[in-house]
Amino acid sequence: MTATAAQTPFEILARYERLSLAHASGTQERFEAPGLWRGIGYRAGNRLFVSGIEEINELLAVPTLTPVPGTKPWLLGVANVRGNLMPVIDMARFLFSERTQHTERTRLLVVRQGGGNVALLVDEVFGQRTVDVEQRRGAEAEDDPRLARFVDDRVDVDGQRLALFSMGKLVRAPDFRQAAT
Repeated sequence: MTATAAQTPFEILARYERLSLAHASGTQERFEAPGLWRGIGYRAGNRLFVSGIEEINELLAVPTLTPVPGTKPWLLGVANVRGNLMPVIDMARFLFSERTQHTERTRLLVVRQGGGNVALLVDEVFGQRTVDVEQRRGAEAEDDPRLARFVDDRVDVDGQRLALFSMGKLVRAPDFRQAAT
């Protein structure tokens, strides 16, 4: 009988926790270090974006949507998420007039806006990205006029050119707030 087999399930979990914490030593300090910015990376259309981790409340698989008549084509409908209705916006269609194709990688980014949440349909989510001071120094301005009002900089992170997308600017944009036709 091995030492692990003689342990209770609680003891095994406690051991895993100790090993995990020992392995992750310094991780929290690295993320909270001055000059580091954390975000969630995702793709909408052919563009790669990253938005501040504090701007995205939740990531969801796409639930069943109920269409809303009399709205712009980028408002896909409303979703019932744990008893709360929220509008679902096709981000690529809003930004580029390109419809997002639903795949197993398609996700919703839930973002807080005045009066509740809104869910943004994106092609895929890459997970957390960290941008440091050096990457910010090498940033370029956004040259796509459709994005310039939401994106200040584009940075290189892990070999990818990511646009730093402001969800706050998006949800305050008059055309985003006016989904009725």
